[in-house]
Amino acid sequence: MTSLLACLYGYHAWANDDLFDKLERVDGERHAAELQDMLRLMSHSYVVARIFVGHLQGAPHGYISDNLEPTPGLADLRRDVATTDAWYLSYVRDVSPAALAEAVAFTFTDGDAGRMTREEMLTHVVLHAGYHRGEVGRLLRQIGAPLPWDTFAVCLHQSEPGRRRST
Repeated sequence: MTSLLACLYGYHAWANDDLFDKLERVDGERHAAELQDMLRLMSHSYVVARIFVGHLQGAPHGYISDNLEPTPGLADLRRDVATTDAWYLSYVRDVSPAALAEAVAFTFTDGDAGRMTREEMLTHVVLHAGYHRGEVGRLLRQIGAPLPWDTFAVCLHQSEPGRRRST
């Protein structure tokens, strides 16, 4: 499973980077409200990823909400997401199968108790981000902006062109 998680987090980082490329092309004056909504969604995804970094490390994450106030600007958010993506890539490359199976108790930002294995947490973060990238994609479509190719298959075939060879 570790290799699949590493592959999924490679895809996750690739998809985030591609999405931020598309966001940088949005006319911020013409589509200010939509861009703000997109940044809000990506900020939420980023904060959830950071919260789970804390859970995975068994350390306080310092967040009292699942989003940032105010919403960060595009350049800052892109940088912070990329830094967090790099942390996850390193983590999934180094984590042991025994650690992945370990259940960790934590508290959600709303005060509810939670318990998940590290593997479940890692899976949650990557799936959660995909959901919100999809929401951003819908907003990009509404304003007629270029859409990202946010699919696992596209990522695999771009990063390993040899997969395109016929068998």
